[in-house]
Amino acid sequence: MIEGLFQALSLSTLLWLTVGVMIGMIVGTLPGLTATMGTALLVPFTFALPTGEGIAMLGGLYVCAMFSDAIPACLVNTPGTPAAMATAFDGHPMVLKGRGQEAIVASCFSSALGTVFGAGCYLLLAWPLIAIALKFGPPEFCWLGVFALTIIGSLAGDSILKGLAGAAIGLLISCVGISHGNELARFTFGIPQLQGGVSLVAGLIGIFAIPQVFSMVAELRKKEFIAEYKPKGGESLKTIKKVLSHPWHVLRSSAIGSFIGILPGAGSPIAALVSYNEAIRWAKDKSQFGKGDLRGVTASEIANNAAAPAAMIPLVTLGVPGSSPAAVIAGALMLRGLNPGPELFQNDGALVYSFGWSLLLAGIVTFILGSLFAPLLVRIIRIPLRLLAPLIMLLATIGAYAIRNNIYDVYIMLGLGVFVFLVKRLGFHPGPIGLGLILGPIIEPSLIQALYISDAIGIGKVFFTGIINISLIVLTIVSVGLVVWTRRKDQIQERESASVKS
Repeated sequence: MIEGLFQALSLSTLLWLTVGVMIGMIVGTLPGLTATMGTALLVPFTFALPTGEGIAMLGGLYVCAMFSDAIPACLVNTPGTPAAMATAFDGHPMVLKGRGQEAIVASCFSSALGTVFGAGCYLLLAWPLIAIALKFGPPEFCWLGVFALTIIGSLAGDSILKGLAGAAIGLLISCVGISHGNELARFTFGIPQLQGGVSLVAGLIGIFAIPQVFSMVAELRKKEFIAEYKPKGGESLKTIKKVLSHPWHVLRSSAIGSFIGILPGAGSPIAALVSYNEAIRWAKDKSQFGKGDLRGVTASEIANNAAAPAAMIPLVTLGVPGSSPAAVIAGALMLRGLNPGPELFQNDGALVYSFGWSLLLAGIVTFILGSLFAPLLVRIIRIPLRLLAPLIMLLATIGAYAIRNNIYDVYIMLGLGVFVFLVKRLGFHPGPIGLGLILGPIIEPSLIQALYISDAIGIGKVFFTGIINISLIVLTIVSVGLVVWTRRKDQIQERESASVKS
């Protein structure tokens, strides 16, 4: 481990790590350019570097891209990746209230905290944690997805029924394409291009970005900018103190992100959503969530960034990538003749630990650069709407097309955008629709695999036995119960206040 630290602290490694971080900031800021795409494009350029420096550069891009996804999510309500969706729930309302700098600094500092915690787990707890992760099978992943759905209660706005309907719509959209169970085409309407399903990134851009563009166009006569912004001296230090004033919140979000990160296939989106849900559950005052609560931003960013380095744990211990960027990094190692897994851990431990230290340092470098550029980045909201709206539209179109080079993804993006814009006027929140779209590809395959297993040993033994299954079921029931109780309590308080006024 010490040898790995010295390798990570070498001047050349730090230099290429910083270059990767700067590229990651550009990649994450542009909607549609994901960390996976960025690392894949960067791999050929790392062949001219020594292995340690090349891998550190990829790690720097990965870590910073996870943070910079929060920039468009907060400023223009356009999460470029699924992991940033939960950040937008409170990040964008903060911007609308003139707290844009606070939102960006909080995202940056929270990302650094999450990255450092996740990298610490990578360095210290790789083998013990992977033993727990291996106990997660199809039924456990299915219940984890169902548990994540309980966040609907906090996103539903005034109507739980509309929130559930929105999630159902998102789940239906995720079902477009070839079935995981019988390989039959569903909801394709005879269009061959839809057999591959709806691109997650294109779908999220359509759900969040396009309605935002339409809203900007509709508000051109009412206001010139997204929101007012006046730079404040010492804002970064004040925001850091606010984040650190909730140590239990920081620790809980970090632990959730790290644990979910090591589960292959779960990834940062699930980590962010579960962490956001738990932040609401444990908060004494839940009224400000969704309206610009700093805790909502920090819960999401800490968790999804903790999940990033934690996703490397199954890669270096078992040879199984825990996320899409981890798979790209695995490919980069294999192209150099190195096989990820126990063999790499035993034969080249210095490289494994050097990569872990590089991820930790990347989190620190990301915080430094993000804090320095925060006042400049926030000025995006001062771009006139007549210029910002077509710019977002252009970037959204490029991002949707670039994922699979499929023009039908652009059509889907536009169609979903128009649909969500219309249903928002009926009181539907886009959050549950996006939530259903994210969780569908996780819940459906896990459910089908678990049902196949149950054919042999019975549904009860598959879904309702084991400490992990039971724990997730209990958490789901408690979460739903708390939502119902909170809603009922709020209704009673509103009636009492109305009677007092009358």
